[in-house]
Amino acid sequence: MTCGVDLMSGKVLALEPYFGGSHKSFLAGLEGIVPGGMDLITLPARKWKWRMRLSGPWLANELARIANPEDYRCLLCSTFVDVATLKGLMPEWARRLPVVTYFHENQFAYPVRFEKEGDVQFTLTNVTTALASDRLAFNSRYNLETFLDGYRRVLKRANDMRLPNVEAELRAKSFIIHPGQDFSLIDQDVSRKGEGKPPVIIWNHRWEHDKNPERFFESLFELDRRQIDFKLVVMGESFRNHPPVFDEAREKLAHRILKFGYVESREEYCQWLRQGDTVVSTADHEFFGISVVEAVRAGCRPLLPNRLSYPELFPAEYLYEEDELVDKLIETLGQGGLAAETSMALTERFSWQVVREQYHDWLFGQ
Repeated sequence: MTCGVDLMSGKVLALEPYFGGSHKSFLAGLEGIVPGGMDLITLPARKWKWRMRLSGPWLANELARIANPEDYRCLLCSTFVDVATLKGLMPEWARRLPVVTYFHENQFAYPVRFEKEGDVQFTLTNVTTALASDRLAFNSRYNLETFLDGYRRVLKRANDMRLPNVEAELRAKSFIIHPGQDFSLIDQDVSRKGEGKPPVIIWNHRWEHDKNPERFFESLFELDRRQIDFKLVVMGESFRNHPPVFDEAREKLAHRILKFGYVESREEYCQWLRQGDTVVSTADHEFFGISVVEAVRAGCRPLLPNRLSYPELFPAEYLYEEDELVDKLIETLGQGGLAAETSMALTERFSWQVVREQYHDWLFGQ
């Protein structure tokens, strides 16, 4: 017991300056499994570079205003928090709590279309955040290994400043814990498309270049030229300046399209997933792959590149090499969707009920 804080009881205090998307849904799910409950201090999910640079001082100021610090057992951060800065500025009571950081992503492996020299500051912030945290968790081994590889590469650029044993230190305090998933709505909707209808291909990823939509739609254009029978559902979050191939696909594949556009309702989203036979990824960047896991749970047979995080999530039979996408897609369409027991077997290990003990051990150092 220090400063009135009992480390064997109390709440988790989550500090999230980018409260949106997967970060928001992660905290919502985690809140449901944390004994003692969880409080949040958040900022909206925008201007990520400003969040990384200034959220440390801002959060320190917010912590100084807390009236009952004895309520808390640990501080939970994402990588949008500069933990080293936060620790230097936050009040004394908070410094006596363990700080744990969850890596949804790392800036070393995040693809940028136009790299700028100044952007190295964000990768280095990831490093100092990791060093200043008491425990780390990565959402995939791919995430951890690309982070450590990036650290080694950037250190070579500062060749007269060696940091011995840092990699071993980081590995020693790192956990690999997949983000828990709430499958309740997907499981609740048991409807499937009728027999004898054309196979349905699902795209449920963000409409951004790092998901390589050009590769995906070029494959569908080729299927269309070969007169392969299929229908198409395109969902995922879209933006004003989305890649132009989406507009091209909407026109060229109009006769194939069942749905094309973002779905606001979670219920409707799950219903569309249930209509699918195959979910395809052509991503150049993926630290985990929540959208694929959701589609597989709904009965879609995955077709995924044999790289990034996918090989640790799904067996080799669902992976493809770069030069075989079209042929593999034709083969996959002929196999139809997954049986319910197969979908369950492939995805249940990602459910909150299964991963909860891993999170308890990580959060509370047990």
